[in-house]
Amino acid sequence: MTDEKTSNPVPLDDQLCYAVYSAGIAIQRLYKPLLDALGLTYPQYLVLNVLWSGDRQTVGGIAERLALDSSTLTPVLKRLETAGLVRRTRNPDNERQVVVALTDQGRAIRSRAGCLGDALLSASGQTPAHLGELNRNVRGLREMIYSHVGGWSSPV
Repeated sequence: MTDEKTSNPVPLDDQLCYAVYSAGIAIQRLYKPLLDALGLTYPQYLVLNVLWSGDRQTVGGIAERLALDSSTLTPVLKRLETAGLVRRTRNPDNERQVVVALTDQGRAIRSRAGCLGDALLSASGQTPAHLGELNRNVRGLREMIYSHVGGWSSPV
């Protein structure tokens, strides 16, 4: 006799992982034309967000914050540097570390990126309070899962 829970997977639409995954895709689709107007990709926008919350961070620190490998982050940083939004320099105290800093242009684009949050509020039909609560719940879920499986932990 087989256990029904192990032999029959949960339907896709009833799986939380799919709901979170597909919501992420929907948000990225919503943001795409706005990011295109800013000349940014979604990963570039995430990197800039990390730097807007604290300038001059190491590549490793940014990678950890975004739960990415440094090797995945490097091409994103190269494109941001080519666009004049960030500057990468070696840490004089530790030549193995690369420090990423915003340029004036990288700081200035922040005020134009506020349209993304406005678009999410408008498209979702939710209140800022409801989206804030949803965000806290999803972050809490992420932290619980990471504490169970080990690995990345948010510094905030």
